Order: sequence, then structure tokens, then C-alpha cells
Amino acid sequence: MGGRMREDYRSITGPEKSAILLMSVGQDQAAKLFSHLDDEEIKEISQVMAGLGNVSSNVVERLFVEFAEQVSSTGSLVGSMDSTQRMLSKILGEERVGDIMEEIRGPAGRTMWDKLANVNEQVLANYLKNEYPQTVAVILGKIGQAHSAKVLAILPENFAMEVVMRMLRIEAVNKDIEKDVERVLRTEFMSNLARTNRRDSHETMAEIFTHLDRATESRFLSALEERNKDSSEKIRALMFTFEDLKGIDPSGIQTLMRSCDKDKMTLALKGASEELKDLFFSNMSERAAKLLREDMQASGPVRLKEVEEAQQVLITSAKDLAERGEIVIGGGSGDDQLVF
Repeated sequence: MGGRMREDYRSITGPEKSAILLMSVGQDQAAKLFSHLDDEEIKEISQVMAGLGNVSSNVVERLFVEFAEQVSSTGSLVGSMDSTQRMLSKILGEERVGDIMEEIRGPAGRTMWDKLANVNEQVLANYLKNEYPQTVAVILGKIGQAHSAKVLAILPENFAMEVVMRMLRIEAVNKDIEKDVERVLRTEFMSNLARTNRRDSHETMAEIFTHLDRATESRFLSALEERNKDSSEKIRALMFTFEDLKGIDPSGIQTLMRSCDKDKMTLALKGASEELKDLFFSNMSERAAKLLREDMQASGPVRLKEVEEAQQVLITSAKDLAERGEIVIGGGSGDDQLVF
């Protein structure tokens, strides 16, 4: 292009603008910018640079003014997950980029282990009870004590003890084992979780509502009823409440009582209907029933929240036992009610 000076700013193409900009900012800056481009982009810009020829200073100046304006006007820079990932991949290795992108994307957790800490303990326990105790030991060692405790409490007792024994024996877990466990969790558990979340949304909401305190629960249900009566009725029908324990047969109630913490049961029954209290009392020896009544009176007034939390513990136990086939819960609708 020799001697001709590039004066007309309007005739300059996009790639030429990039080339001029890169040539104007000095080698160090240009090298940094180049590190963010992919091979095709570098090839194209290099070719354009080689053919640029003389560019007048006022063209360079106009370019800088335009560039500054574009960068400062908010709409002109579009950052997306993809562009960020591409940029990071240029500078860091794929694995580090993967970790960083995971963190940006969520859900509610930086690493795989943080994500697991946000998975409901019941769901996690259901998945883990089919894994090797060693694998479970690694996982529970990584997810925070409070959450591990909840999961351990739900796992079948013999299996839980196997896991505990291995947790006691774990020295430093080999990094490769940890990576394997993490990979399996990422591919199997998280993708399954995404699938199981597609189950009936009314069921999911019913379970969530069951965990709310009474006041919030009835507030939500009333509000929902105004907007969508059909949905609120479906959710009500699916909700398993403490009073639904009345649908359990005597041997089921006995099984439930054996699996429950006595203090929790005392608290839970303080808020129960007379009918439900009688069901529990009638399935105990006279002496045990008398002691339980005395405990209930001796505990004096207790906060509603504590009673509801204790009832929730009993509900969870009943659901677990039903899932394992150890008790049968009579459904709320007439046709699957149990008749004795």
C-alpha cells in the first residue's frame, strides 16, 4: 500500500480498526490482547496489519475516541457465559476454567461439594444408600458436619455404621479417588437430580409446604387458593400432615414409636388431636402411656415452632419407614384408605 496515507475514516473496515488499535497500544498491551483471541482471529488481524500502510494520526485519534465511547456506552460490550469461558480458556487451563464457570453458574455452590451441601438430605441419602460405604465416607467427609449428620441419620443403620467405620479410618483420601467420586457425582447424581426435579410440581410443592410452619403454610395455601383453586386443592391432597398418621395401623404405629426419639415424640404429641394421642397411647403398655402423659404435662408450655419441628421429625420417619416397606400409610383419599 506504500505511500498512500489512510485519511478517510469511513472507509476503514472492522478488522482494520482492530489492527490499528493493536498497533497503537504498544507491544506489551498488544501481546496481552492477542492472548484473548483465537487462532483464526489472530491470523486475520495479522494479515490486515501487514497490509495497513500509513494511517494518519487523526484517523488513529478518531478510532480511539469511537472506541472509548463504545466501551463506555453500556450496550456495546456483551459479556455472556460463552464469551467469558472462551476468554478464560485462553489464559487458564481447561480444568481451572471449568471450576470457575461452575462457580459462576451455581446452583448455590462453588464446588461439587458445596452443591451437595444444598441437596436435601433425604434425596442425598436415597442416592448414597446404593453406593459403596467407602464412597459415601469420602462424600460425607467433604460436605460439612451438620449436613452429614442429617444424611447419616436417614441411612439404613447397618450401612450407616459401615460408613462411620470408614470415616474413622480415612487418613488422607487419595486425590484421584476424590476426583473419581466427584466426576461420578457430577455426571450421575446431578444429572439425575435434574431429571427427578421434573416430577409432578404439585408433589414437590406439597413436600415443601409440609416443611413450612403452620402459619406460613396456611397463608400460602389461602393465597394460592385465590389464584388457582385447582392447584391449591391438589397440593392440600398431597400434603402429608402429622394428623395423617391416624391412617397407620397399630403395628405401624409401634414400629414408628420404636424408631423415634422419645423426647421428640413427647413434644410432637403435645400438639396432636386427642384422637391421635389416643392412637399412640393405645399402642403402648399402660405403664409407658402413663409415663408419656406425665412427661407431656411436666414439659409445661412449649413453643409452637418446637412442636411443629418435632412433628416434622416424626413425619419424616414415617415416610422413610413407608418407603422401606416397613409400615403402610393410609392415604388421605377414601379409595386408598386402609380398612382393618
